[in-house]
Amino acid sequence: MLSKLYPINLDLAGRRCVVVGGGAVAERKVRSLLQSEGEVTVIAPRLSEGLMELAREGRLDWYEISFCRGMLKGLCPALVFCATDDTEANELAAEEAREIGALVNAAAEPELTDFTVPASIRRGDLLVTVSTGGASPALARALREELEQEFPPAFGDWLERLYLLRHELREQVPGFEERQRFWRQALSRSVLDLVRAGQLARAEAEIRDAIDNAGTEP
Repeated sequence: MLSKLYPINLDLAGRRCVVVGGGAVAERKVRSLLQSEGEVTVIAPRLSEGLMELAREGRLDWYEISFCRGMLKGLCPALVFCATDDTEANELAAEEAREIGALVNAAAEPELTDFTVPASIRRGDLLVTVSTGGASPALARALREELEQEFPPAFGDWLERLYLLRHELREQVPGFEERQRFWRQALSRSVLDLVRAGQLARAEAEIRDAIDNAGTEP
């Protein structure tokens, strides 16, 4: 079990990520990386049906071979995912990845792992993650399912509206601390309940009323 993990969200757009393995686990990793606009290379003699389709579509680079030492050096990846059922191949890939400064994820072999991938839900630009540090992936999945109910898709649209409202508030309230205080009060349980119910127009109206009053309040 990993402890003292540092939470971080990475911008992978345009960064090379290598997945060693071509099965179901590898496919889940690849789809998540592509969703984050990572540049994906898969090293495996065979691919799952889903990965093969992605390869045909040109969405990933495929090295149709079992992993061997020296394959990572020319790729210069930021992240390496060891996702084969071959322990020796995973160990070789992890060792070389560290030699070239890449971070390693090996879900089935925690001793090789530099970082874990938390369970997550996405609602547009809203990303909510849950991690148990590897202690219980099942609990992380169960909590993710709870969060999917707590944060329905409407929150993605709400975040887009909030982005615009933030700019409006800046014109009305120039002070940073004052704006922070405003949002702590404005994003109340009642407003979030409106968003949860899909009533975005009503939620936005409440925020706008608060913005209009912000300049006159003591």
